[in-house]
Amino acid sequence: MSTLAALARLRAVRTGTAQRLATVRHCHLSDRPMVLIPLRMAGEAAAPLAVMAGTDPARPRLLVVPQPRDRDLRFGFAAELAGVLLPYIEGMQKATETVERRGAEPYERSVDAPQIIVPNAGSAAFVRMLGRSTRFRRAEGPYAVHPSVPTLGRWLTYLGQRAQHPGSSLLLAATEALSLHWATGQSRLEDANLASLVGWIDPPAGMSGAQAAREAEDPLVWPPAGPATDPGFDNEVLAPAIRAYEETRSERAAARVREAVRSQLDPVWRLVWRAVGLLEALPAAPGVASRWEADRGSFSAFAAQLAEGAPPQPKRDGAVGAASRLARMERARSSYDAQRAYDDALVMAEYRLTGEAFAGTVVAAEPDRAEGEGRGRKLRPLVTVRTGDPVRVAPGTRLGTPQRRGQQAEVVSVAGGEVTLKIVKGMGRGASATPGAVPEVGEPVCYAALLEEFQPPPALPAPEDTPWTHGGPPPENPPEAESSEEEWS
Repeated sequence: MSTLAALARLRAVRTGTAQRLATVRHCHLSDRPMVLIPLRMAGEAAAPLAVMAGTDPARPRLLVVPQPRDRDLRFGFAAELAGVLLPYIEGMQKATETVERRGAEPYERSVDAPQIIVPNAGSAAFVRMLGRSTRFRRAEGPYAVHPSVPTLGRWLTYLGQRAQHPGSSLLLAATEALSLHWATGQSRLEDANLASLVGWIDPPAGMSGAQAAREAEDPLVWPPAGPATDPGFDNEVLAPAIRAYEETRSERAAARVREAVRSQLDPVWRLVWRAVGLLEALPAAPGVASRWEADRGSFSAFAAQLAEGAPPQPKRDGAVGAASRLARMERARSSYDAQRAYDDALVMAEYRLTGEAFAGTVVAAEPDRAEGEGRGRKLRPLVTVRTGDPVRVAPGTRLGTPQRRGQQAEVVSVAGGEVTLKIVKGMGRGASATPGAVPEVGEPVCYAALLEEFQPPPALPAPEDTPWTHGGPPPENPPEAESSEEEWS
């Protein structure tokens, strides 16, 4: 936890309401998101009990497995879920745009992409597990499932993996998104309770955030937001209802399970949409649009792979695939951190406190300074900034600035509250700097050791050339034979 976040939490305790950690919204919100609230059976890693889903707050759709241990009912449920999610996902593929690329062939990208909003990180993990449980199923042969089930599994796996990509908004956990923008007067572990978190941010009239959070601890008022259910509900309500269905297999018993589950999901459904409304009230940060473009590009590429008949994602990445994925996520993290800081003065303040960034006023500038002679002559302006911030960047460090994105400066010296910088990138290509490219004396500026620039991917061997020290070439990973006793895990 940063110093600024700790201070915000202390202020939340004192004032009784959550404190803002951001001035703008750092995640994309779709005009038509799909809210998905999953429940699983207690004691089972990935046995689905129910899902409430929909794009209209007034019209949720409830899918229930009256006996989660029944394999046929589970996969019938998966087919129903595919009937809800796949049309929504496939509808986003209809409108496309042509994207031109320098030095590469243009490609088609979807104009929009699906956005699945779940209550919390546990629900997002359950989505990944449900994808793993369904993507290898066969539509023919013994234990055949509906053809839509393996397709659903591949999409759920893709969304679950994409959710781990920094800055992605395709699969969004409401608690994670809210915690990115507000600090409460409770622990991070307690922030995982959606009702408690929303209570701190937007308490009912006449109540403080702390009072609303205490009310949220009562499962009779606010049931858990999934995927786990309340143990008291499991023992006293759900277990007898499932037992009655198991004994009679009647519609009446199935309706009893359905109504029991609805009593748990209806309050959560309203709560997730309330969280969406809180996020919508914040203006979107400038960097959100470019990150959503990356999401749309990733979504379009995966849709094309499915259309071409690509096999399902393997259970485990090979050495090359894992290294490549890790490198992509590291580059995305670096870019995401820089974008958030450049877009938001509150986020940048955290880096100023640690000395990784500083703000001040330009007290001297040499805009026409150059280094070298003849053809080797390069424009290298010097700028001196006076600051009251702690500066903990060594000479030679490259810095970026939110005032002139794309420009880079190199630290020359730090002494007596003054930092001398040499601008090395982003001044134009002429013999003199582009007007306005070099800060003028008296101008307020901010510089940070955060660079928002393209980073080339690492040079890795082809998967078939994986050396023996890293396990050798990965084996083929066809769908495994079905087993009536296989667990959903």
